[in-house]
Amino acid sequence: MPCSFKLLNENSGARLGKIITSRGEIDTPAFMPVGTAATVKALLIDQVKGTGAQIILGNTYHLMLRPGIERISRVGGLHQFMNCDLPILTDSGGFQVMSLSKISKVVEDGVYFNSHVDGKKIFLSPEVSIQIQKGLNSDIVMIFDECPEYTSDKNRVKKSVDLSIEWAKRSKKEFGINPEKMLFGIVQGGVFNDLRKDSLKRLEEIGFDGYALGGLAVGEKQQEMFDVLDNIKEDLPRDKPHYLMGVGTPADILGAVKRGIDMFDCVLPTRSGRTGLAYTWEGKKNLKNAKYANDDSPLDPLVNCPASQKYSRSYLNHLVNSKEILASTLLSWHNIAFYQDLTRKIRESVANNDFQNFYNKHFDILNS
Repeated sequence: MPCSFKLLNENSGARLGKIITSRGEIDTPAFMPVGTAATVKALLIDQVKGTGAQIILGNTYHLMLRPGIERISRVGGLHQFMNCDLPILTDSGGFQVMSLSKISKVVEDGVYFNSHVDGKKIFLSPEVSIQIQKGLNSDIVMIFDECPEYTSDKNRVKKSVDLSIEWAKRSKKEFGINPEKMLFGIVQGGVFNDLRKDSLKRLEEIGFDGYALGGLAVGEKQQEMFDVLDNIKEDLPRDKPHYLMGVGTPADILGAVKRGIDMFDCVLPTRSGRTGLAYTWEGKKNLKNAKYANDDSPLDPLVNCPASQKYSRSYLNHLVNSKEILASTLLSWHNIAFYQDLTRKIRESVANNDFQNFYNKHFDILNS
């Protein structure tokens, strides 16, 4: 089945859409739980699916190191390896160029890494990244780009944009033609609006199935990120999905949807869950706090998830402070369910032409 995207409605800046893949449909705005190493940490894939998630994310860099692409491709790809029948998007490894900059060296051809696992020297390029993603057999493939750290050095960011465009061309050439998969370009440019627009224009000339915004949520303030989105939202192609990479908090998502974003991923739901932090419709709750020791109410009865409705805050406080493994599972499960509940209710509000009221009601609470 050829992959495609349908824009169904627009309201107060927000978009309602549908991505169609051979493995299923993805209603947008959508949040993708992060399964970096072929697992959404602490959760079974059935638990992830039960939250309403329609797509998950895997990572090229980490999977090439462990367990290795040969081991995954031998069984047909990432879906078979991790027993997941949902569509999968794979990040290209470009973000690690930035996050692992102390053990990497960028050259024109690609990036040399010292593996953070065993120190072995490895090379990642547009061609290698796409080849790995083909071996993973993911449904949405990301180009290999250079994601610069947050900086006010415009020349540094411009060099990154130029290099990323060259890598985008090479990525598309290596990807070839495959109507059953989608290839997304990645817009870079830091917080410089002219560089962002230039990056997008050049990517559109190459031609991609979707357009991601990279290099955000890397240290800039929330309003700076929103300003970047405000200045590029009218330039993003209406008939393609818009993906904001690595974002974010519930308020980040709500604010980005208002600025035309369709897709999100972030480690926050599971990472926060492992540290005792829960996201709820009342705002963030740190279950370590003593005030929850005698709170027998459910974590968030508005979220349709067993972890949200069947376990008291008192019990969760006990699990977290006792460092029980179950705490990580229950809070990660709840947080993923909350993010899915958030995006589902956003979609409903856009469908009903009521997004602005939904935004006004929830943004400040979620941003507190």
